[in-house]
Amino acid sequence: MFMYTKQYGLGSEEGDMLVQCVSVLGNLADQLYYPCEHIAWAADTKILHMDSARWWMLSMIFWGLSLLLGIAKSLWVVLKLRHQLRSPTVAFTSQLSWSKRRAMEAQIQSELLILLSNLADLADAVHWLPAGVLWAGRIPPWLVGLLGTISSLLSVYQAVRTSG
Repeated sequence: MFMYTKQYGLGSEEGDMLVQCVSVLGNLADQLYYPCEHIAWAADTKILHMDSARWWMLSMIFWGLSLLLGIAKSLWVVLKLRHQLRSPTVAFTSQLSWSKRRAMEAQIQSELLILLSNLADLADAVHWLPAGVLWAGRIPPWLVGLLGTISSLLSVYQAVRTSG
């Protein structure tokens, strides 16, 4: 994750300022999530002598924030691309080549899969928050497993699709 964040930097190559800001904030949330999760785990296994509850809460907050930012980014990109594809100047002229149109449609599909994966993970993340927060603790174990499986399968599908 650190190498990805370092490579991405401040996202100066993004063409859209909103995507750039959301991506940088998402990377920051991811960078804060991992150490919190590891400290919580180390406290649970008695490697560190401290209460893990605060660290688990922080890791869940950063995870949820990262997912919300990912959802916002995907929604924005999908809406922007759909708007471009449906604009009257594009629809009735040949300004947009067939290959460019296919690439935009493929990117929309990709963003929708990322969106679904993030939504499944967000439902799981809320489940692990303290009781009383939305639906925390009220999802049956089979559904928690199903949501995680759906998210994982969508991620594997995306990885296979982009590498092939």
